[in-house]
Amino acid sequence: MKSRYKVSLAAVLLGGGIVAGSLMNNSVNGASSSSGQPGTADDPVVTKSYVDQKIAQAIKGGVPASNTSSKTSNAPATNATSNTTASGASSAGKASASEQTEALKVVDVKPGQKLIAKAGSEFILRNGYAVVYSMDTSGAIDITSGTEIFHNQAVEKNHLLSFPREGRGIQVKEGQKFGLVVMVRGGYTVQ
Repeated sequence: MKSRYKVSLAAVLLGGGIVAGSLMNNSVNGASSSSGQPGTADDPVVTKSYVDQKIAQAIKGGVPASNTSSKTSNAPATNATSNTTASGASSAGKASASEQTEALKVVDVKPGQKLIAKAGSEFILRNGYAVVYSMDTSGAIDITSGTEIFHNQAVEKNHLLSFPREGRGIQVKEGQKFGLVVMVRGGYTVQ
């Protein structure tokens, strides 16, 4: 009698588990089938093509990638390899004393030189010891730490610096034998 009881109990538990599992599976399947198409607000799937499209759109300044690829115009191309000065003239034959570009550019600054920013430029010190250079009492904004760095104060490595006005920049800290490696976005001159 005990073996019949055990077999009956096992059959009831197994059957109940199968019924409960199928009910749960139906509710889960029903939830996924009622949502919209992948990539919509109901089902936010990010695909490689979507990411590529958004990156291309951001690089081109917010213009949708589909509009720019189908149009051909006489407007000047903006790419990372074009070098233009602040006045817009080509500087292919000149030394890179002055650059105006949206891409980050790596600039080497030797001891005794100053890297002077155009208004709105951004610098990131990657290597070396630098201080802020400014002709007035103000200096640069350290966006990373949220502070202002005044003339002759040290610059932290890997901090994003913003220069709201022209005539300010960074220079090699006095007494240093080695130069600086700086990532620059925007216009600058090396003096």
